[in-house]
Amino acid sequence: MALRKIVLKNDEVLRKKCKPVEVFDEKLGILLDDMAETMYKANGVGLAAPQVGILRRVAVVDVGEGLLELVNAEIIKEKGSQRDVEGCLSCPNEWGYVVRPNEIIVRGQDRTGKHIQLKLEEFFARAVCHELDHLDGKLFIDKVDEFVDPKDLEK
Repeated sequence: MALRKIVLKNDEVLRKKCKPVEVFDEKLGILLDDMAETMYKANGVGLAAPQVGILRRVAVVDVGEGLLELVNAEIIKEKGSQRDVEGCLSCPNEWGYVVRPNEIIVRGQDRTGKHIQLKLEEFFARAVCHELDHLDGKLFIDKVDEFVDPKDLEK
C-alpha cells in the first residue's frame, strides 16, 4: 500500500465525469488499498478516485462502521433529507451546510466485481452521496447553502 497525493479543488480532474471500471484486477485492488490508506492518514471518512487523480468510478468510505469499497456505484433510491456541515479532503479548511438525502439505496460492485446493494442512513448516507458526487465531477462546495467559519466548528 502507498499514500497517494490528494488533488485540491482547483485541479480540473475533479470536474470531470469518471468512467466505469471494466476490469476487476490486482491494479484495482491496489488503488482501493491505497485510497483507504490515504483517507485514513488524512483523517477523512471518504475518498473518491478523482481525488487521487484517477478518473474511474471508485470510492471508499468509513464512517466508523468499517471500510466500504464502492466500484461503479450509483444511488437508486433516496428518501427524506438532512442538512449538516460537510468538509472535503480536496477543499482544506472549507466547511458548509449541505442538504442530502437522509436515506439512500446504493448499488454497485466490490473489488472482485460482485454486485452489492446497501441501504444507508444518516451520516453514512451523507458520506456516500458526497463521494459519489465526486465521480460526477461535483464538489460539496457547489451544494453549500451556507459556509461556516472553521473557527466556529471548534466551539
